[in-house]
Amino acid sequence: MIITRQKYLDMLVAGQGNGLVKIVTGGRRCGKSFLLFQIFHQYLLQHGVDEGHLIEKQ
Repeated sequence: MIITRQKYLDMLVAGQGNGLVKIVTGGRRCGKSFLLFQIFHQYLLQHGVDEGHLIEKQ
């Protein structure tokens, strides 16, 4: 089961394209990396961003 944390995703989306770097903070193992690497990645793909334009660091 994946909990999407819609509030945090909405905050990332709202700040998208404003030229500022986004910093996601939080306690250890609270889902920061999962939010960026899985949920936001999926959001971008669903909204027409070509997968070739996304860079992933494993």
